[in-house]
Amino acid sequence: MENENKNNQLQIELKEEVAQGTYANLAIITHSTSEFVIDFVRIMPGLPKANVQSRIVMTPEHAKRLMYALQDNVNKYEKNFGPIRMPEEQQQSGKTFVPPLSDFKGEA
Repeated sequence: MENENKNNQLQIELKEEVAQGTYANLAIITHSTSEFVIDFVRIMPGLPKANVQSRIVMTPEHAKRLMYALQDNVNKYEKNFGPIRMPEEQQQSGKTFVPPLSDFKGEA
């Protein structure tokens, strides 16, 4: 039985160049009937062009699993560190929010 459990364990390799991560401050999400595409973009102040840093393609089922996993982790984060304040919420409270690109029409 112990050998069966060892054979069923997934070993994940994290290569050094991937382990460093890639910074992105925008996600653009599109979908079709069979897949979701998430483009992670880095917008830099003063530059008119933003580059896609990474594109992830997944099935609708995996996209929903990711949504649940993110929701669970955000809840755990906020339980430990307090609420994450969103710029949209600050705007409603009377503070000014200036989006990074005023004419950008994407989804995040």
